[in-house]
Amino acid sequence: MTRQQRSTDHAKFLRASRDINYVKEHGRRYAARGFNLLVCRTAGEHTRVGIVVGKRFGTAVSRNRAKRLFRELTRQAHDRLNGGFSLLVFPKREAMTLSFPELRASWCSMLRREGIMETNAH
Repeated sequence: MTRQQRSTDHAKFLRASRDINYVKEHGRRYAARGFNLLVCRTAGEHTRVGIVVGKRFGTAVSRNRAKRLFRELTRQAHDRLNGGFSLLVFPKREAMTLSFPELRASWCSMLRREGIMETNAH
């Protein structure tokens, strides 16, 4: 990954604890196959995603794999996301048993249903 890709990637993700805590306090919770999602309207023009995986999820290897999966889902969908949202994703253990296309379908379906992703996107 180049330095430029890393800097554009940084704008896609929530990293600061104050931003994550804001979404936890003000976000609406939704459940989907493989993950829970907190959605919060923000004033920014971009949509940013935070991924939270607690120790109860499993070993460090499985937690890191879950984070990598959801970062990749975010990268693939980011160009089709409507602006002005902050999202917090809480992967479920079930996500590790789903194939990537199944997880992507669940992710895109949830984002479309909540008006975060353009409806004509695949």
